[in-house]
Amino acid sequence: MAWRNLPNAITLGRIVLALVVAPMIVTDAFSWRLAGFIVFLAAAFSDLWDGHLARSRNLVSDFGKLMDPLADKLLLALTFIPFYLLSHGWEPHTRFPWFGGVLPLWVLIVIFGREIFITVFRGYAAKRGVILAAGKAGKLKAVFQNIFVGAAIFWYALQSAARENAWDTAFWSFWQKFHAGFTMVSLAIAVVLTVYSLYVYLRDFGILGRKRAQP
Repeated sequence: MAWRNLPNAITLGRIVLALVVAPMIVTDAFSWRLAGFIVFLAAAFSDLWDGHLARSRNLVSDFGKLMDPLADKLLLALTFIPFYLLSHGWEPHTRFPWFGGVLPLWVLIVIFGREIFITVFRGYAAKRGVILAAGKAGKLKAVFQNIFVGAAIFWYALQSAARENAWDTAFWSFWQKFHAGFTMVSLAIAVVLTVYSLYVYLRDFGILGRKRAQP
């Protein structure tokens, strides 16, 4: 069976981890959110591991081609959506590390809109005989998305710890500013790369399409 292929089993494991991490993020307790941070890291690194195993051991399968991007998108959705809900009233006493203290809806529209569009666009391109593989811009986009998500989960974990332990020191004040700035910058870069990688896909499709049209 397809799931007995080790890379595919890891991919299915990432789906399970994605389902587990969401409730951990929205639970206002340091221990739960720290566990969510660790689970997210395991899921993010498993994406690198299963791809490497599939290529190095010649275990690439149609099941993996289908489920791997699905697992990635599920992990993305089950982290960004909790962030959005937390910053829009689920946890009013915690400021989200972004301008205005909330995660704007347009950020979700850009990120998820790109993923949906690329999924549909790849299918359209394939029907025209053009295969659009993941490029460097898309891979770099995924890296910065994961950096942002990890930083944001850890931000919420530390905010829970600060309330539980009544942190009120100069270092904690400094760390909050540093952590918020780092998280904000990583999200900004991820959004820019999201738009840029979409442009690259469209550009490459045009170039490849014209080449195939030539006699």
